[in-house]
Amino acid sequence: MPRPLIGLTAYRKASAQTPPAPLMALPVSYIEAVIEAGGIPLLIPMGLDEAALAEVVARLDGVLLPGGGDIAGDYYGSEHPELIFDVDADRDRVESFLVREAVARRLPLLAICRGHQMLNVALGGTLHEDVLTLLPGAIKHDFFTLFPRNHLSHAVTIEPGSRLAAALGREVVSVNSLHHQGIRDLAPGLSVVAHAPDGLIEAVEVDDHPFGLGVQWHPENLYVDNPDMLALFHGLVEAARAVVRV
Repeated sequence: MPRPLIGLTAYRKASAQTPPAPLMALPVSYIEAVIEAGGIPLLIPMGLDEAALAEVVARLDGVLLPGGGDIAGDYYGSEHPELIFDVDADRDRVESFLVREAVARRLPLLAICRGHQMLNVALGGTLHEDVLTLLPGAIKHDFFTLFPRNHLSHAVTIEPGSRLAAALGREVVSVNSLHHQGIRDLAPGLSVVAHAPDGLIEAVEVDDHPFGLGVQWHPENLYVDNPDMLALFHGLVEAARAVVRV
């Protein structure tokens, strides 16, 4: 059986070359995780219009939205734009379209960190622009400087009976935490399936969907030391095997 094609969004990145040669890139950990799980990763560039993106999606068996910078506040009516930084307007446009297409087409979708937030925003939810500032009693979530990316910073409690609990085989897991924003108001059509100790939403599932999962942590940085985390990528790839393209 052919291996499923999993689309991952690449993003613009400055190069260290002189003169500069702008890049479209993606951390290799996402690519390696998809390969390890049995899929074939295909990078989706920025700059494509919606017609071209729809053609890409029609050729895919699954979608993975990776981490990255903040989502523009215009997408969810932000009341604190001063807390938002590192915005890429074209990436917001591309990824919000991909979310809506994946949900409408029932295409398997794994959304990680920023992707988890984009899943919520694209379907009508909102964000805490900065968790530590705006969530009462918040713990530290922004371990993205001075810590290795596999640093386990807090526990996550998973809803019993959820697909996430079934995939990981546990209802409490330790995770890394590399973000400063988080889900505030949940979008219609999503269910919360995991929380951090401070109540922040750490994982969501798309209702009535073969595989639609968003996680706030970075399993691609954990699966080498914690093979259980590879189950999230296996779940995406196995659901993608069942896709009938139309």
